[in-house]
Amino acid sequence: MGRRVVEGRFDGGSMTSDGGVMLLGATDRKLGLIEAAARCIADPRSPLLITHAVRDMLRQRVYGLALGWEDLNDHAALRQDVAMQTAVGVDREVASAPTLCRLESWADRATAWRLHQVLVDQFIASFKTAPEELVLDFDATDNPLYGQQEGRFFHGYYDSYCYLPLYVFCGQQLLCAYLRPSRIDGAQHAAAILKLLVKRLRQAWPEVRIIFRGDSGFCRQRIINWCEHAGVHYIVGLARNARLQAQVEYAEQALKDQYECTGVKQRLVGEFSYAAQSWPHERRVITRLEWGEQGCNPRFVVTNLAGHAQALYDDLYCQRGEAENRIKEAQVGLFATRTSCHHLRTNQLRVLLAALGYVLIERLRALALHGTALACAQVDTLRIKLLKVAAVVTRNTRRVRLYLASHWPSAAIFAHAMSELRSP
Repeated sequence: MGRRVVEGRFDGGSMTSDGGVMLLGATDRKLGLIEAAARCIADPRSPLLITHAVRDMLRQRVYGLALGWEDLNDHAALRQDVAMQTAVGVDREVASAPTLCRLESWADRATAWRLHQVLVDQFIASFKTAPEELVLDFDATDNPLYGQQEGRFFHGYYDSYCYLPLYVFCGQQLLCAYLRPSRIDGAQHAAAILKLLVKRLRQAWPEVRIIFRGDSGFCRQRIINWCEHAGVHYIVGLARNARLQAQVEYAEQALKDQYECTGVKQRLVGEFSYAAQSWPHERRVITRLEWGEQGCNPRFVVTNLAGHAQALYDDLYCQRGEAENRIKEAQVGLFATRTSCHHLRTNQLRVLLAALGYVLIERLRALALHGTALACAQVDTLRIKLLKVAAVVTRNTRRVRLYLASHWPSAAIFAHAMSELRSP
């Protein structure tokens, strides 16, 4: 710039690139999320020798994931960040990477069970009044592996070694993140998890209407039979077979003829009754038929819901794709695929730590960002525009003060969010 020399030095003192961690801390304390999660982990250490409490280590780890620090090694430097220390709630260095690694080794199956209870309790607490209807989205996905992890198997569909985690969402809220080996049926344990969720949700809201929604991988006789006996509604994909194809053969031919005459893609949503050999009775099947440049593209859905077939397919079943977006946000945005530990139980804890980070981000959007330009932003966008902000930090015996940039584009949204989180 003219005659001026541009210089850069790493001697600015107490500065941070993560000023937005204060938003995460405020959201967490409003929810009591990490406080509840800390009670789920049994601490084997002697109380006389504890420097870093489980609650503080969980806060450090979960906040770090939300800020984009997915590796434990990142905390070797983060432990000296005054903003991180303040958000965690201490006035000294936070835990080192080896200490956080030992925390992960304490996990067992009981820990995973209790942490899932925290996720469900947090979901229930998010409602001020009893909801009339809840749609539970079940979906399985792959979690690629590149080492010799316990429970590692090759999965033919994904063409890789992986885990096969099961996620359950209701809207944008996460209720379950269950890590499983991949050498299983994709619907394994889904029936048991559905029963537990329905039982807990009906304890809180006895009159709530519950709908189970999933793709054809969850069309299992055990699940559908239980839903009918328990008064749970379902709308589930049905894999194509010869008998189903025969049911729609004439309709497909008619669509083909119309397409060849008009050159316009044809679409039809209809329904019929159908029973597989293992079914005790016929059930309602909705079919969506299309014919275009790629030829035919039929889809089948089995349901016990009443209503117009096209409305059920377009407005209810097709919304299942939103759960896939949320899974991507948890796996990619919150690093749920960082399952590089040897033991399955430790990797399950890592998936649940990412789930806690997802809950923090989702509740931040719902509680503090409504009405703003970032109300629907995904975690990557929130991280760039709201959380990753440079600040000078000063700390004395009376206060901690963060000096943020005067012309930061997201300053108004940040101030609005802090105001919302401080309100009762």
